[in-house]
Amino acid sequence: MDEETPKGARLPDAGIRALYTLENRWQAWLDVEAALARAQADLGIVPKESAERIAACAKLSLLDRGRIDEADKRTGHTIVPLVWELSRVCGEPAGGWVHWGATTQNIVQTGDLLVLRQAHRVFIQLIHKTLRAMADLADRSADMVMPARTHGQHAVPATFGFKVAVWIDELIRHLERFRQLEPRVFVAMLGGAAGTYASLGAQGPAVQAGIAKYLDMVPMRVPARTLGDHLAEYISLLGLFGASGGKIGREIYTLMKTEFGEAEEPVPPGTVGSSTMPQKRNPKVCQEIIAQSAELRSLVPLALEAAMTEHEADRATSLMIREATSRACILTGDMLIRLDYVLSGLQLDPQRMRANLDLGGGLIMAEAVMLNLGASIGRQHAHDIVYDAAQTAFVDRKSFAELLAADKRVTQHLSPAAIGELIDPVGYIGLCAEMARDAAARARALS
Repeated sequence: MDEETPKGARLPDAGIRALYTLENRWQAWLDVEAALARAQADLGIVPKESAERIAACAKLSLLDRGRIDEADKRTGHTIVPLVWELSRVCGEPAGGWVHWGATTQNIVQTGDLLVLRQAHRVFIQLIHKTLRAMADLADRSADMVMPARTHGQHAVPATFGFKVAVWIDELIRHLERFRQLEPRVFVAMLGGAAGTYASLGAQGPAVQAGIAKYLDMVPMRVPARTLGDHLAEYISLLGLFGASGGKIGREIYTLMKTEFGEAEEPVPPGTVGSSTMPQKRNPKVCQEIIAQSAELRSLVPLALEAAMTEHEADRATSLMIREATSRACILTGDMLIRLDYVLSGLQLDPQRMRANLDLGGGLIMAEAVMLNLGASIGRQHAHDIVYDAAQTAFVDRKSFAELLAADKRVTQHLSPAAIGELIDPVGYIGLCAEMARDAAARARALS
């Protein structure tokens, strides 16, 4: 049977898994605790010396992991063990000011958004890298003529570069979306137990604004713990991006089929496609992209479900969005690594593309013949004539050109030489090459 995964050493990790380790999340929470103390010191709520001490000690490397783990077993609480240990390391009086006026979700959600922002920055870098690979691919295939296919059938000629231009256009819009949602998603929350500012009173909004300043975020206008639409928006965008990635993976997978043979993902020497069939050159990486796309899109409903939080807080929905976020981000990083790998090393076969163009014996040029003939006799009348010839050529396996040349309704207006020129697909690619080169230039301009 076929093996399921490519050699692991061939494709590097995007680094997203490391971001979603418990230790990195803890450090992000500690960063929020430090920002909270500093913001409160700026307003005279916490003594400045205590805030400085808290900020200096808010480093996971300074805390006793054994104490944290022991307290976690005893309390079963998300952040209390970390707060206790930070307070102990700070000593008195600073330790008494740790976590002042905050509730767990304030710290955890804001900290998790710091982690998401780390992943977000990786995504931006990888999208730029993928766009550069696409630009190179679009340029080298701008004039590479192949069949355009609609409904799985030959439509009219196009170029492979036009296909890549479509991918570039989508990715550029995704990049715009990633940038546009930053001020909506990366927000600091500090509203207290129910988001009412009760613990900090009139100074609450200023404390939250201070936290946002220290973390380079935006303060929430209403710091309600039930607001999750911004997180659902981000996962929805990852799902949308996953759909584009899956479409690209599926397209290349299809074009790698033996019957098509127009493109091939990188297959380094020594790669084994099957334990029993030595000839196999399988689209392993494209298959991974397709699978990752499906799983990524499946997380969007979970994120939308998590946006429906009951009353003023519900840990169930917090757990749901946390799981959706970590899984979606890891999948996105994996997919981007694979997209760049495939597109950077994609092999194209223009001879096979040309052979496939000729499979229909010129039928792919039926539109060109119809429009040329229609200029003399009208589009609908020309459509009927060309339709009869095209259907007869397909069903009876006859020459399309010969059938046209034998029809006096055609030869009254088109000579056999003109018919021969009209069924040559190379001259009927519209603006494919121009669009491919324009998309490549736009992709490079963003890098």
